[in-house]
Amino acid sequence: MPQLNLDCEGPLTVNDNAFELCESFIPQGGRFFALVSKYDDYLADVERRKGYKAGDTLKLVLPFLRAYGVSNHVVREFSKKTLRVLRGAVELLRFAAKTWPTFIISTSYCPYLEALCEISGFPRDQVFCTVVDLDRIKPSPQEVKLLQELAQEIASLPEIEIPKEAQKLEDLPPESQRTIRRLEEIFWQIIPDLETGRFLEEVNPVGGQEKARAVEESLIQSGLSPEEVLYVGDSITDVQAFELVRKAQGASLSFNGNRYALREAEFFALAPQAAAIACVMAAFDHNGREGLQREALKGRFHACEALPEDLSFWSEGFRFGLRPENPKEWEKLVQESEAFRRKVRGEAIGALG
Repeated sequence: MPQLNLDCEGPLTVNDNAFELCESFIPQGGRFFALVSKYDDYLADVERRKGYKAGDTLKLVLPFLRAYGVSNHVVREFSKKTLRVLRGAVELLRFAAKTWPTFIISTSYCPYLEALCEISGFPRDQVFCTVVDLDRIKPSPQEVKLLQELAQEIASLPEIEIPKEAQKLEDLPPESQRTIRRLEEIFWQIIPDLETGRFLEEVNPVGGQEKARAVEESLIQSGLSPEEVLYVGDSITDVQAFELVRKAQGASLSFNGNRYALREAEFFALAPQAAAIACVMAAFDHNGREGLQREALKGRFHACEALPEDLSFWSEGFRFGLRPENPKEWEKLVQESEAFRRKVRGEAIGALG
């Protein structure tokens, strides 16, 4: 029996919880988060800074959320109130939990995952997520004022543009270089000297290599091996988990993914509903990775008899295939998948790395 490992935001939910927290509690918070997220993309994928991983955005924004009064209680209640799942996601989780060893591996803050577990009945002990305790750090009024000023400065900085072939800072446009240099000062010179700088030291977001490590930990629990895993993700935080599973000859699926996910995953799916994942997993269960490859050559699944009615109905009409090897075909797929991603999740969230 194979194992299903799922990212949360994208494959299961529409939200980007951290983006929405910033947008709701920080003035110009949507732009603030988008800029920090793009800085995260630069550090993780262009500079590839040692000790930094994709998804560390979630610790970079914590000092600012705290400065605007966000507490543990606020995050819990906000997550419950704003949680939005893809159609069929709850049914998928209930069916998968009964059918296969299933784990959720998410960069999101744990209260958001707890809200999802509450409505779906998914076991909390089969979830990996980012642990954070906002209440234990209490900044002074002077620090709060400084952080609020810095947040507004960040929101006003020029956007970061990352050319597709960029490999170093100098490959970016001059304005983007200036933005990154100022963010370097803010995050690695100013904030570490503040009380809230402890967030940068103590919080370890489950992204990048931490997701790959979570896959390994989930396999210890299930007693299975990586070639028996279907890993489903959609963004830069899933790259190392995709790589781990793909190299072991397991199945890696970009679900409404961006270019980072499509670069690493062997398979792709474009679907407006999470139930499509159950169809892919059922095929993987019955015929293995080679069976998925055969289905991918057809371009879509036409039926999934093994699924219960509420899932089989919703899983129709999605596009499925193998990642193209031809660069032009791959770039065309990236454009289609990212456009579909924005359609499903909204322009602002869909554009995040």
